[in-house]
Amino acid sequence: MSGMMLLLLLCLSLGTISVVHCGDPTINFEWNVTHGTLSPLGVPQQVILINGQFPGPNINSTTNNNVVVNVFNNLDEPFLLTWSGIQQRKNSWQDGTPGTMCPIPAGKNFTYQFQVKDQIGSFIYYPTTAMHRAGGAFGGLRVNSRLMIPVPYDTPEDDYTVLIGDWYTKSHNAVKKLLDSGRSMARPDGVLINGKDAKGDGKDEPLFTMKAGKTYKYRICNVGLKNTLNFRIQEHWMTLVEMEGSHTVQNTYQSLDVHLGQCMAVLVTADKDPKDYYMVASTRFTKSVLTGKGIIRYENGKGPADPELPEAPEGWAWSLNQFRSFRWNLTSSAARPNPQGSYHYGKINISRTIRLANAASKVDGKLRYSINGVSHVDPETPLKLAEYYGVGDKVFKTDTIKDEPPEDETKVEVHPNVVNQTHRDFVEIIFENHEKSLQTWHVSGYAIFAVAIEPGRWDPEKRKNYNLLDAVSRHTIQVYPKSWAAIMTSFDNPGMWNIRSEHPERRYLGQQLYIAVPNPSHSTRDEYNMPDTALVCGIVKDMPKPPPPYRN
Repeated sequence: MSGMMLLLLLCLSLGTISVVHCGDPTINFEWNVTHGTLSPLGVPQQVILINGQFPGPNINSTTNNNVVVNVFNNLDEPFLLTWSGIQQRKNSWQDGTPGTMCPIPAGKNFTYQFQVKDQIGSFIYYPTTAMHRAGGAFGGLRVNSRLMIPVPYDTPEDDYTVLIGDWYTKSHNAVKKLLDSGRSMARPDGVLINGKDAKGDGKDEPLFTMKAGKTYKYRICNVGLKNTLNFRIQEHWMTLVEMEGSHTVQNTYQSLDVHLGQCMAVLVTADKDPKDYYMVASTRFTKSVLTGKGIIRYENGKGPADPELPEAPEGWAWSLNQFRSFRWNLTSSAARPNPQGSYHYGKINISRTIRLANAASKVDGKLRYSINGVSHVDPETPLKLAEYYGVGDKVFKTDTIKDEPPEDETKVEVHPNVVNQTHRDFVEIIFENHEKSLQTWHVSGYAIFAVAIEPGRWDPEKRKNYNLLDAVSRHTIQVYPKSWAAIMTSFDNPGMWNIRSEHPERRYLGQQLYIAVPNPSHSTRDEYNMPDTALVCGIVKDMPKPPPPYRN
């Protein structure tokens, strides 16, 4: 079916689907998800491919584009993708988490339909079912600014996506069995850059090429499984220009710590001798450092890359100071023609404070991760679907955790973890990390203001140290060992939204929850009705679909 015909059909059915806006362009993709055998670290292993590619295809979109992705699941088990950082306004039906959607059955297909509304920036997609992320099926998702919106830097010669991540030579099924048995994933086997690790034997093909004197944009995203990675390019400085959907103050760095699930966009000028150079990604905060390499080649350059790699910084204090240097660019335009800084988040009264503490413990002798004493499990019926069909009370209970951590974090309950949240409340969330390992958190459905990270324990006096002027609006936040991090956000997007650890192991073993934000207006102005194309499963599979509760 042609793109124009698909768009016409979607426009004709706006009364029920309501996710495609006919005045905005539609871009269409057809993806086949399969298993394949590759050797990313020199050892043959089973990986997950999208259209035969590892990593998967890059989605190149522009603000307000309607994105239609028809995914054919040719694996032998259910599969689901999430579009990390895409805010999915009014549309948690397309968020791609097991709490909002039924997974795509083996041998079947599902068409995602969403709009990258009023967004720009660098993002990723990845699987949320089982431990599929340990097999691949991840890729870059970029949202370019419309031509009418000025960008605070000159147009680069080219725009490159750099996917860095630690990697295991075990298959995703082997990793899942390890976790199901009650054990941890342990240490990864290496680090990949765009699915490869340069051998340094002079035979490596370049990942990217540059023309001398030209400036390039590199979108660097950590798609790994366990570790923060430090990224750097031999002899080249990087000017940070964007981070997870926000233009930043343009500071220049020799290296950047990129935590799990995070994306940063930098400008790099080809102003060195024309030859090969290594881009390097190495693990941080680990006893044994793992390093991955990739070649950047100057056009018509002569000479191999210097085998001596630039060193990474040491300690997490350096990383914390780097976080404090990140600032929102208040003078630039965003996706809409208004200054980003016109939203004065620091002057809004806080309606609610939620403190969330992560913990590792054993339940029936097996490893589990929890938030405020609850380790989440995904029910057979997605939470959003159960709520829509009016059977939520048969699937989950809400507010089983309090707004502050329990005194005894070793006492853990295992069940769905759902928190009610009033629509449009401006909420402060404190992530408290009482463990010795670094944590990274993701918030679906919203942009969050990362106002503070500090060592020690949080108390209300710490608000004096918040950045209430130009904290970067983003969707992830890291929390250093024995530290806390504070974010602020307005819960103005009704739906069922996931807050999760960006560590796949911890997410799989329970370190996540869902925020249920009601639609008090009962209007599609605030939230879409369930799409006609939505998959149904669990206890609602054979139930009649309820009439649309929200009016147009």
